Amino acid sequence: MRLEKLQNLLKEKKFPFTYAEADGCGSVDFEYRGVAYHVWEFQDNGTWGAETNVKTVGRHEDLLGNYEQDIIDLVKDWN
Repeated sequence: MRLEKLQNLLKEKKFPFTYAEADGCGSVDFEYRGVAYHVWEFQDNGTWGAETNVKTVGRHEDLLGNYEQDIIDLVKDWN
């Protein structure tokens, strides 16, 4: 299982979400205040990252490095 810290945060906040995994990469889709968000992991030439719209709704961007913690830092302050 991937993106476990993010999943735990979403459970704690009681945000509805779905998790899937394909080719060793995790995918989390969730809702907050009626808006759909996603985090889709990828691996490119040994570098891990995630495509997400958590930072800017409506625009997908790739995060690299400590992407899971970066996403958690944004979502943890949502009420």
